[in-house]
This record gives sequence, structure tokens and C-alpha cells, in this order.
Amino acid sequence: MYAEERQQEILTRARAAGRVDVVALADELDVTTETIRRDLTTLERAGVLRRVHGGAIPVERLGFEPALAARDEVMTAEKERIAKAALAELPEDGSVIIDAGSTTGRLVQILPADRELTVVVNSPPLATVLAARANLHVIMLGGRLRGRTLATVDDWALQPLSQLHVDVAFMATNGCSAAKGLTTPDPAEAAIKRAMVRAAQRSVLLADHTKFTNTYLARFAALSEIDLVITDTGLDVTLAAELSAAGPEVVRT
Repeated sequence: MYAEERQQEILTRARAAGRVDVVALADELDVTTETIRRDLTTLERAGVLRRVHGGAIPVERLGFEPALAARDEVMTAEKERIAKAALAELPEDGSVIIDAGSTTGRLVQILPADRELTVVVNSPPLATVLAARANLHVIMLGGRLRGRTLATVDDWALQPLSQLHVDVAFMATNGCSAAKGLTTPDPAEAAIKRAMVRAAQRSVLLADHTKFTNTYLARFAALSEIDLVITDTGLDVTLAAELSAAGPEVVRT
């Protein structure tokens, strides 16, 4: 197992169990405790785990929200596959919303050059990438910029969304479950996401499998409000069926 694969496994276990133990990980992954400690240090520097005596805890359990840059370094191959699968949901022409996020950011990078689309975003970094594309008309939502997610929020973003109707909204989330729906730590960001879903004829959630074990403070949509969930094959088949029973089609890629 390569170091990156091992670190992804450690992160997955931490999120599922709420914490991981150095000695147990070393035994289960057949490596030394020194190797596990180095892995935990790497994951802590990435902002996704917090070291504690004898192990580590996922930052979500401590009330922290990982910064966008940290999330962008995790589950990279899965996020790229999800973004490629999302291309099939683009209209031939028309308008889309692309929510701020690390997986949605990968979709922005690979939007086809042969379609005339209006793209609404609430992320200055995504708007900058899109603005260089001659075939795209970019609408940037204003408002207060959250430094942790680089997403705009509050009334200056909400008011324009209330007047828009787009073909598809490509949504990001911090957590998702059949019982609690789609959740995120910040109520202001939840309000923007809720308005995005309402502004769209069709809503597509782009989320890697680790998002389906977490629930956060603010709910912005029920699963019944989402038409399609695109995730990776790391999502358990039983859980995928549970999500699908709540409303959306679920694609594991």
C-alpha cells in the first residue's frame, strides 16, 4: 500500500469511528508505529485530523471545518472521477450553478469548450478560472467572503439567487445522510446552498464517500430535493440503496 492510500484509509477509519489509535493502526495496516505517526502528522498538516495522545481525531468531531485547501488535497482521484461523471449532466446550452467546493472545483476545470453556458458561482477562485473561457458567460454572486471555504454568503448573494432559474445546480456538501439530508457547518453558507437548490430545475450532488458519514449544524436540503448523487465506489452499496430510497438516483463512479 502506498503512503497516500494508507493515509486515505486512516482518514476513512477516523471519520467512521470518531478516532484512530496508533498501535491498532500499525497492527492492522502491517507497518511500524513510526510510519503511522508520520502519516498522522501529514494528515494533521493537511487540516483533516487533529493529533491526540496515542492517536488522532477527525477535525469534524472537534467542531472544526477543514479549509478548502486542505480538503482539496484529500480523495483527489475520487473527486476527479466524480467531476468527469458530472459532465453528462450538463445541458447542451443554458445555465448552471456550480457551488463552491473542492469536487465542484474539479468540474470547473474540465467544462467542455464546445458549449455556450451561463455559469453562476459563489467562489472567486472558480470565477477566475471560468472567466478565461470564451464560451462561458460567468455570473459571480457577491456578498461576504468566507475565508475557510472561499464562498460568498449573506444577502448580496441571496437576493440574486431568488431571481434566477437555472437548468442544473451542481452542489457540494460537508455531510449527507438519509435521515438528516445535506448539511454544512455554517448557517450562512447553508442559506446560499438552499437558495441554489431552489433556483435549479435539477440538482446534482457531487460528493466523495467520506461525506456520507458526517452530519453538521445546518441543513440546506433534504435528499428528496436532490435529483442525482454522484459519488465514488467507496460508498457502501447498502448505504447507496438507503440514499436512493430517500429520493435521488445514486451513481457510484
